[in-house]
Amino acid sequence: MSGLVKISMGDVTPSIRLGGAIRPLLTPASVGAGSGFLGTMTLEPGEFVAEHYHPYSDEFLFVSQGSVAVRVDGQELVLDSGDALMVPRFGSHRYENRGEATALIVFQIAPLAPSPEQGHVEVERPPHPAAVPPAVGK
Repeated sequence: MSGLVKISMGDVTPSIRLGGAIRPLLTPASVGAGSGFLGTMTLEPGEFVAEHYHPYSDEFLFVSQGSVAVRVDGQELVLDSGDALMVPRFGSHRYENRGEATALIVFQIAPLAPSPEQGHVEVERPPHPAAVPPAVGK
């Protein structure tokens, strides 16, 4: 892929399978990324992203708006707007918006797993198991 490619949140169909609205923005499929991908998660009050882990990747989070309770391997932190956290590979993690405002999280996952199917392992049943996630792979 050559040239600069602009991706807007509004241009990406969100995945709701794990909970909230997850939008993979800069990915192998959208911009030819080879080392990781960047996206956003929007969690309305009461929404959560089901517990899962990444066997090949670290996940970097930045809370852009609102607050979110993050549980990693049983340890919980509340991240507010302006806070960041790294979830290490194999760190089983879950996100929940217990506040009264929408939470917007920017995340990066790196390095990439060998295939999108190997990218995460579910620990908790997702709230919308029949929903099909958008493509993030090659």
